[in-house]
Amino acid sequence: MDIEPSRLTKKERHELILSEVRRSASIRISKLARRIGVAGETIRRDLIELGDAGLINRTYGGATISLMTSEPVISERGLTLVEERARVGRGAAGLVENGRIVMIDGGSTTYEVARSLSQLRRDLTVITNSVGIASVTGANPSFRVILCPGTYDSREASVLGEDTVEFVRRYNADIAIIGASAVNGDGPSDTISGAAAVKRAMMARSLSAMLVVTNDKFGRSSLERVCALSELSDVVTDREPEAELRAAIDEAGGELHVFA
Repeated sequence: MDIEPSRLTKKERHELILSEVRRSASIRISKLARRIGVAGETIRRDLIELGDAGLINRTYGGATISLMTSEPVISERGLTLVEERARVGRGAAGLVENGRIVMIDGGSTTYEVARSLSQLRRDLTVITNSVGIASVTGANPSFRVILCPGTYDSREASVLGEDTVEFVRRYNADIAIIGASAVNGDGPSDTISGAAAVKRAMMARSLSAMLVVTNDKFGRSSLERVCALSELSDVVTDREPEAELRAAIDEAGGELHVFA
């Protein structure tokens, strides 16, 4: 069923376009125009903007889904989907029980989890490779915060590398909270290999693993696969995934938490 065009903002059009491209892998401008109920020229401008943002590959007369090979730096990512990240952060923090040992990897969404955790009355041990997460959780006097060593990556405001992975392997944790650049039926993936390695190390040393992602990551694929969906105990997000991804999460046995 077509959508009433007068009710759609540009952001809503972009979300619909991305949803359609993910569903069919590729799509024509004419079909998008009919589906959304706007002129083809409007769709063409939308595709240019989405292509410039690296979210799609523009083709003659249409678009295909883009493989994510890079992301904006963490400071820029933190300026987008602000309320969505905040909801994910609050929701995920509420799932962490008192007295737990928590590993949290660097990222804009995991930072929101850490920020929400720091505002709760909890006795937690936090192990992280993120300078920002160490700082915000360290402000809670009842938290014990352990910051990993490693090579500083200014794009992520985190430390990465062999030293980081080896350090993580020294500890045991109740839960690993990780983010991702993208997630589809094959599992979460990341644009930075070093970050993916830290996520896997944290998961390997934890009794459970929680993926925290905003809806813009759905149905996408990035450079390096982090793990299978079956390795995740929980997936926390701000919007219900499309049917195919929802079915994959359910089949994998993880619990989906949507904080809309």
